[in-house]
Amino acid sequence: MIDDTDKQHLIRCIALAQEALDDGDEPFGSLLVSKDGRVLFEDCNRVSGGDHTRHPEFAIAKWAAEHLPEAERKDAVVYTSGEHCPMCSAAHAWVGLGRIVYAASTKQFTQWRAELGAKPGRVRPLSIQDVIDDTVVDGPVDEFAERVKALHVAHYRRK
Repeated sequence: MIDDTDKQHLIRCIALAQEALDDGDEPFGSLLVSKDGRVLFEDCNRVSGGDHTRHPEFAIAKWAAEHLPEAERKDAVVYTSGEHCPMCSAAHAWVGLGRIVYAASTKQFTQWRAELGAKPGRVRPLSIQDVIDDTVVDGPVDEFAERVKALHVAHYRRK
């Protein structure tokens, strides 16, 4: 169930996605939030340099593994502008992070890419639940779909 606090964190994720786009990268942004509501880490996509593993959700998993005890990881929430890819989903599970909340889904991204004539990626577009178990996942959040889509349209039209 998505509440107003969740929506505020997703708004920040979308702002981070805009920052990534403004820096010439793919528009994705994510936050790691502690059980008590503190933002512990935030990042945006950094794949434009050629390292396509530099997703913000992957960076969150790595940061959490290095900086948080296991008990804190399972209570932390990852907020993201777009649903985790399979790589990021697996990293999330292996590190033992908690709930995931995302604004736009893999299914939406796949549809948008097709509408824009973009070729499919090299990794299958799987949902988080197709990759990992035992994680609460909330999304997509319909009220953010057009904002997220606009960022991706801008990215693909610039290519």
